[in-house]
Amino acid sequence: MDAKFLIDNKGYSLDFSKFHDLSIPINFNGEQPNTYGVDKAISTAYEDGKFIGDTRKGGPCNFETYSITPHCNGTHTECIGHITDERISILSSLNSALFPSTLISVLPKSNQETYIPKIETNDLLITKESLEKKLNDVSDAFLEGLIIRTLPNLESKKSIDYMKQKPSFFTLEAMKYIRSRGVKHLMVDIPSVDRLFDDGHLSCHNIFWNTSSKKLNTAAIHFTITEMIYVDNNICDGSYFTNLQIPAFNSDAAPSRPIIFSINEL
Repeated sequence: MDAKFLIDNKGYSLDFSKFHDLSIPINFNGEQPNTYGVDKAISTAYEDGKFIGDTRKGGPCNFETYSITPHCNGTHTECIGHITDERISILSSLNSALFPSTLISVLPKSNQETYIPKIETNDLLITKESLEKKLNDVSDAFLEGLIIRTLPNLESKKSIDYMKQKPSFFTLEAMKYIRSRGVKHLMVDIPSVDRLFDDGHLSCHNIFWNTSSKKLNTAAIHFTITEMIYVDNNICDGSYFTNLQIPAFNSDAAPSRPIIFSINEL
């Protein structure tokens, strides 16, 4: 099915049958990325002494219990409730079914920009400078969503243990720039927009949602951050439409499946 639409008085079309999946599937009991050394996502057949939910063990059907930590076991989307005292749900926060987005690729590097706590010599940073080079000529109309692929883009991102390999993160200047461009849905292939061990500051999370002292900022209640995506190397930088899919979880975060559709100018 095709669709046609206008953005800034320009016509575009997309084909809903052609899309790219940016999620890392939750591979229960198998290889999967991991942050903070939490337990792996697992599934176990339900048993109660009379019934066993595994057809391979004689059960009538497969009937499993799942254990998962969404923030750490794979692609997930989080809302402002991740850092506020108010228990805001991702289900109520994500209110856009389809939105224009831009995909860029950046090379994290050492830099003189800032972070709280202070930048260390071996930190790899996503900087305002690198973002500006990619986004200066991009219309704000295509920045409702921003998708960032970090380089080098290795398939090991699908199963990496981030306690063994230190990931990059955003500088304060970079996150302020992202917000200045009007981004509402940020999607990244790192486990956190902040340094994993940052003494609890969550500086970039707080800049994105404009929060302080864990208090709710209602103006940002519909903004989301999606972490631990994977953007295949055959997907080109450029403009897309994004469908950010989540399960019906009343929680601050949930496993997610960002789908992007290529668009054509008419």
